[in-house]
Amino acid sequence: MQKRNVLNSPGLLELKKKRRRTALNKILLVLLAFLMIFGCLVYVSRISGLNIVSIEIADNNITDADAIKAEVQQEISGDYLWFIPKANILLYPENKIKELLSNDFKRLKDINLSIKDNQTLLLNLTERMPLYTWCGNNIDTTASAEQKCYFLDKDGYIYDEAPYFSGDVYFKFYGKADIGTYFYKDVFTQLAYLKDTMTTMGLKPVSMFVDDLGDAKVFLASSATVEPYIAFKIDSDFQNVAENLETALSTEPLLSNFKNKYASLEYIDLRFGNKVYYKFSK
Repeated sequence: MQKRNVLNSPGLLELKKKRRRTALNKILLVLLAFLMIFGCLVYVSRISGLNIVSIEIADNNITDADAIKAEVQQEISGDYLWFIPKANILLYPENKIKELLSNDFKRLKDINLSIKDNQTLLLNLTERMPLYTWCGNNIDTTASAEQKCYFLDKDGYIYDEAPYFSGDVYFKFYGKADIGTYFYKDVFTQLAYLKDTMTTMGLKPVSMFVDDLGDAKVFLASSATVEPYIAFKIDSDFQNVAENLETALSTEPLLSNFKNKYASLEYIDLRFGNKVYYKFSK
């Protein structure tokens, strides 16, 4: 009983009250300081000279320039926490803008943002250069207007839909892929190298199909109904594949047959090491 009286003594109760008041005062001071800092931040962020008033793209030849600027304008509109404008030159969402443009405009390769003349957001954009097309997972050598193809850059990145081209304006790739991804990224430069090497040999490659097992066929231009093709595996030594092909084409009897009976060529198969198989229709 005496112990309880000591814990509830007037002196001890007064001490507890003082401690509570002190803690409450500290909380109020911290809250007041936060409100003052936040208020100053809001005030500074709303100074007109510190806010973006225009958006400019450095290169006038960028595709969809108006759509790009409209998307950026939408992203810097509004406020953070209802008070701080997103258009502030120190606080605008740079990384979010880059992410959005990269996702919505896959043609863009490099995206850099900077502030020009204090109130202009300058977009320095670089577009991918179309070198090839990807035309789906299944081979279609008819090249009809209904066939959808997409541009590829030098790294094999698949982006914008390509218009219909009559003839072989762009070399076509077929195989498992999708827009916004790379076509066999690990070996694409070697695939392109092999295609270019075939061209230097005097061949006319027009398309390449890679199946799910890694077997590839390069189809050659031909006046025949069925296009002849050159087969190889994408996990091969590409230099060795090119050398075997060149050796076969310069050695009889394929040398003469290829020259005199090209229209009846069905295939040249390079999938079996240094052995080269070929077939001409009768």
